[in-house]
Amino acid sequence: MKLVTFVHNGEYQLGVHTEQGIVHVAKAAELAGENAVLDVHEAIEQGRDAVNRLQALTDRVLGDSSLQKACLLPEEGLKLGPCVTRPNKIICVGLNYRRHAEETNAPIPQYPILFNKFNNTLAAQGEDIALPKVTQEVDYEAELVIVIGRTAKYVSRENALDHVFGYCNVNDLSARDLQMRTAQWLLGKSCDGFSPLGPYLVTADEVGNPNQLSIKCTVNGEVRQNSNTSDMIFACDEIVSYISQHMTLVPGDIILTGTPEGVVLGLPKEERVYLKDGDVVTIEIEKLGSLTNRMVAEQA
Repeated sequence: MKLVTFVHNGEYQLGVHTEQGIVHVAKAAELAGENAVLDVHEAIEQGRDAVNRLQALTDRVLGDSSLQKACLLPEEGLKLGPCVTRPNKIICVGLNYRRHAEETNAPIPQYPILFNKFNNTLAAQGEDIALPKVTQEVDYEAELVIVIGRTAKYVSRENALDHVFGYCNVNDLSARDLQMRTAQWLLGKSCDGFSPLGPYLVTADEVGNPNQLSIKCTVNGEVRQNSNTSDMIFACDEIVSYISQHMTLVPGDIILTGTPEGVVLGLPKEERVYLKDGDVVTIEIEKLGSLTNRMVAEQA
């Protein structure tokens, strides 16, 4: 199942993506006289039970022409929100693709390199991202996101993915000059809007093996990154297990799993052209759809 968050009357609403359009869950539940989760975090917390009820409601809508007319929205033109709207934690893994580490002349990590972002970085599919005035070196990073669905503490690698609700795309935007200014990366990673997330939150059963997915980034239609999640140094199950040994993961936490080779930082210094006003960046991961954002100059 593909869940989507969209904006209606100024509020986030839960939707289900179908080939026919987006099911407006709240409206469908009201008209069908059924109970349904109305928020993406409710769905994450209730897990399989919530997904089953959403699937039953979606099937009912698609099988009833009057409900289709009332509850199906065309995806084109909808204003979306981040597909996970209020994560408790945003945990990121750095240098987690072998060829990306090699292109930046970094040693292969012996343990996952962890840092964090905050909710101010969240942005949505189609949203313009302001390039901060304090940086001239904003880089793109296509990444797979793990969305935690069950509380995880001291979980084994073998059981780690049982605690995952689903996956989505993110562009882990990075201000390289700010990132490299000190030994801590946080400042360069945590500017407003630096984590566009979406368009869909895709349930784990629909994705299958998260370490066998093609991953791509294009800038103005030019392919910059083209790899596969199989190049991760630390696979998704290992990441979840490792983090859970050190902190409790809770439903709705998101983990950004690193980026493959092809970022601007990996180019020879004289060839680096960082993102600028008007650039359009698309992140596409197999089974997860496409996430597109335009970069714009920050206004006073």
